[in-house]
Amino acid sequence: MSRIPTPATIDDAPAASRPMLAAVQKQLGSVPNLFRLVANSPAALEGYLGMHGALGKGALPAPTRERIALVVAEINGCHYCLSAHTYLARNIARLDEAEIAANRAGGSRDAKANAAVRFAATVARERGHIRPEDLNAVRAAGYDDAQIIEIVQHVALNTWTNYVNEVAATEIDFPLEVARKAA
Repeated sequence: MSRIPTPATIDDAPAASRPMLAAVQKQLGSVPNLFRLVANSPAALEGYLGMHGALGKGALPAPTRERIALVVAEINGCHYCLSAHTYLARNIARLDEAEIAANRAGGSRDAKANAAVRFAATVARERGHIRPEDLNAVRAAGYDDAQIIEIVQHVALNTWTNYVNEVAATEIDFPLEVARKAA
């Protein structure tokens, strides 16, 4: 059971959050617990949806974004996000089980994506205190400065959702995946 009450329905959420949750429902076909939990703060929900939406229009392809979400959830030990992003990786990004396992371990079987995932893992583990060679490696793989900034922003956004879910003990509404915290 969540340590912070999760509105059971859109109508149970604060009035200012309801239109945003209705938009989530329209886009996804349902409103996952994370969104309803965050709806307790309309400002936080607006910020989350805004950043998520903006990054969705960025230069990183959806499979790479899911790979980053997987490694960050693994590093932070967030079972909710790991469960959600494993589901999305399988069903939306169409990543296979070997790729998902590689992502959770901090890499990828795709050479270019491997550089992004490894960089994201380093940023997450080192809390942004990277070495010059970490930046050089992701650049050498073909990522430009805008994409590097997006990788960092994905790490930050995913870290935020990891922390929210861990603080709240959000009830997992996806097939359960358990973080190993070994990435």
